[in-house]
Amino acid sequence: MKDNKNSSSGRASHLLAHLSMFMACAFWGLMAPLGKDAMTHGIDGIDMVTFRVVGGACLFWLTSLFVKHEHVPLRDKLRFVGAGVFGLVCNQCCFTVGLSITSPVNASIVTTSMPIFAMVLSAIILKEPLTGKKACGVLLGCSGALILILTSASAISDKVGDIRGDLLCLAAQFSFALYLALFNPLIRRYSVFTVNKWMFLWATLLISPFTAPHVAAIDWAKVPLTTVLEIGYVVFFATYLGYILTMIGQRTLRPTVVSVYNYVQPIVSVVASVVLGISLLQWSQALAVLLVFSGVWLVTKSRAKGQPVK
Repeated sequence: MKDNKNSSSGRASHLLAHLSMFMACAFWGLMAPLGKDAMTHGIDGIDMVTFRVVGGACLFWLTSLFVKHEHVPLRDKLRFVGAGVFGLVCNQCCFTVGLSITSPVNASIVTTSMPIFAMVLSAIILKEPLTGKKACGVLLGCSGALILILTSASAISDKVGDIRGDLLCLAAQFSFALYLALFNPLIRRYSVFTVNKWMFLWATLLISPFTAPHVAAIDWAKVPLTTVLEIGYVVFFATYLGYILTMIGQRTLRPTVVSVYNYVQPIVSVVASVVLGISLLQWSQALAVLLVFSGVWLVTKSRAKGQPVK
């Protein structure tokens, strides 16, 4: 009876982890078109990065007042500096500024590279075994995401990509994959709110001296209400809730499985475009969706002999 109860609890925990990762990536999928629109109507990439980091720090520290306090020794507080650098500063700065330069289509294509980075780095740093099924899953998901984005390019054909923005978005994926591989044990040691409040605090301290004067120069009288609402979405949903949900997933799932959920982002972007009447759903897009989720399923089910499923 006890074994059955533990088994049911484990399945529920894994289901919650997968659902959390899906929701986080769905929020991030909407962030690309909404964030891009905001950064063309009153603010730029540096402003958006600052709002995300400082806003996230305020929300997580405020939330920490209402949850159980955890003691964090000095050595771990210092380790959170590294986690903040790779998981927030480099990741958010590179992606947000890159998105402001290139098109949402190009940025979405680049996000499909992160599972490749994560798989390689996890094998090198965490000694996570590579399997043929896992490799096939990553390639299958990548193929689906690329088909999905490329067939939707006509919806925003007036937008032209920029190699500088593409490279910055690529650097963001590498940075986050490195964060997953290097700091996975630290993430599992503390609660979601403890991890995020320290990461966002360090990130705020690192970027604010450089970005605060730029943000202070914003002429808010010329910023539309729509842009303010889009900033609010990016800060609350795509940052605050997105990072909470991601941490829930990271505490249970392997880094490679976590990274594969990046494929959800382009799906959400295309669905949003269809709902808004920007584009039509074609058979090739339906095929892409099938490929993406097949890839997620393969990586999720892949495991080496004797390795627990997560």
